Amino acid sequence: MDLSSAKVSGADKLDLCRKYFLGGFALLPFLWAVNAVWFASLAFRAPPFAEQKAIRQYVLASAVGAGLSLLVLIVWIVIFNQYRADWGAVADAMSFNIPTGQP
Repeated sequence: MDLSSAKVSGADKLDLCRKYFLGGFALLPFLWAVNAVWFASLAFRAPPFAEQKAIRQYVLASAVGAGLSLLVLIVWIVIFNQYRADWGAVADAMSFNIPTGQP
């Protein structure tokens, strides 16, 4: 969908932005990142239109959600790599590649 097209109404843009935002709650935080990037210029740089305020809120919420999801992922990766050897068989069951040698 070409959002710059005159055929796409503000309501359609808002509906698509809302769908991407809600899709992020289905454990798909990548949709939040896409939503924040794709609609950023429409929310902040485009000439004012009726639905722009609502789109701006969805864009900001999507950016926060994507950022928090990235932070949680990074924290999990650091913790898992730090303590994998201590967790024994549980960590081995979660690992795709099991490193060999001394931890």
